[in-house]
Amino acid sequence: MDYYKTALVFFWCHLMNEALLATITGFAVGMLFSFFRLPIPAPPVLSGVMGIVGVYLGHVCFQLLLTRFFS
Repeated sequence: MDYYKTALVFFWCHLMNEALLATITGFAVGMLFSFFRLPIPAPPVLSGVMGIVGVYLGHVCFQLLLTRFFS
């Protein structure tokens, strides 16, 4: 049981580190684009960002369904 708990904690920490690094990188890119007065390389409204999140979640769910029921 401890092995699974340790593996889950490691996996969760890896995901959080990846998300934190992506956030910091995105912040730095946003600052650079603003400094050079360029348009941001992302949708400028929340609904556009949520659309991208929805596409990603749909992809993840489809892959989960494939591995769960068709492997």
